[in-house]
Amino acid sequence: MALPEQKQTLTDTRLSGLSVPEGGWTEPARRDALSRLHAMGLPTRRDEYWKYTRPDTLTAAEPPKAAVFDDSDETPLFANRDRLKIVFTDGAFDAEASDDLSLEGVRIDRLAEARDIHWAKELYGTLETRGQTPVQRPLAAFNTAFATDGLLIHVTGKASRPIHIVYRHASETSDAVLHHVVKVDAGAEATILETGPAAARFNQCIEVDVADTGALHHVRAQGRDHERRAATHIFARLGTESTFKTFTLTVNGQLTRNECVIELTGDDAVAHVAGACMGDGDFHHDDTVFITHNAVNCESRQVFKKVLRNGAIGVFQGKILVKPGAQKTDGYQISQSLLLDDDSQFLAKPELEIYADDVACSHGSTSGAIDEDSLFYLRARGVPRGEAEDLMTIAFIAEAVLEIEDEALQSDINDRVAAWLSRRRR
Repeated sequence: MALPEQKQTLTDTRLSGLSVPEGGWTEPARRDALSRLHAMGLPTRRDEYWKYTRPDTLTAAEPPKAAVFDDSDETPLFANRDRLKIVFTDGAFDAEASDDLSLEGVRIDRLAEARDIHWAKELYGTLETRGQTPVQRPLAAFNTAFATDGLLIHVTGKASRPIHIVYRHASETSDAVLHHVVKVDAGAEATILETGPAAARFNQCIEVDVADTGALHHVRAQGRDHERRAATHIFARLGTESTFKTFTLTVNGQLTRNECVIELTGDDAVAHVAGACMGDGDFHHDDTVFITHNAVNCESRQVFKKVLRNGAIGVFQGKILVKPGAQKTDGYQISQSLLLDDDSQFLAKPELEIYADDVACSHGSTSGAIDEDSLFYLRARGVPRGEAEDLMTIAFIAEAVLEIEDEALQSDINDRVAAWLSRRRR
């Protein structure tokens, strides 16, 4: 079936002058992704899963300029933690700023340098391809086809410390495309941290395969560049009694679209997806989540909190699909927004699709202003209004932050949020 003319023209314009990297073990997957991209076309506002978010700046031939934000007034997040640091600047690996890529219990290679005989050959593009059904995700296919670099992380045991991927933005016209593949062996466990704005425009894909009884914890902080744009994708597959938990904090950025597609394929698997964002002014933030239960007695959680002011827009699209035979599914989904003025918007589309009869699934979505009674209570006890609003904001996003399993990382996130809020009042 031919693409609509608008979509065809958009796709041809974006791909003009681009070429898939030739040779190496990724080429078959890249060629397949390019073929799929040509068939589906890049997204437009007419697409069902893009009706709340304009993808124009994510699909344009050239990225809009994004000024580099000066964050020298604060210590980098997680800098005080014992971790393995890996740095990318505008999508290019920075060897001088990075630690040696050796870590007990983990093997780490770079996508741009991996040899033909590599464990990631069976995974690169595989989970992204699976995640294209039943909803097409063309920006992810674009990523698989054209990614210039990324990390191949094989967790073989208990990682001795977290892996911290730092994304630096140095050029106001940078256009970065990175693709990471993470494989967690049976019984193995690791934590991956991500921080930084990455580029003026950032397209990222992470494929995560967690084997039976394996566990992966993922904590990400995006921002604080005001003008950046990003489209990120996580595709995860979970085996029996495995665990995958991911949390994302977003502050600033004109446009951010975070997609997470998870498939629970083994019994007793656990998947938690959480996020919190704070937006001010020209800010559009979109969380799109699709979790498929395809095994018995699995648990999933979706917990998202958005704080919006001065016309900022928040979007949540979350779905739980329970397939036939996935009995005793426990699926929970909540999305809430705190609107600090009458100009901001929260657009939510929660969905449940269930084909099993022994399940406990629920979803809820609310939107509202700061509770005036609680605000009065704090002010009556001498807390200035601005500080009182900050305390209530931190309390509002707490449910999402608590999805981070490591309490020390919870504390890092809460401290950083408090510092950002305090700085805004100056």
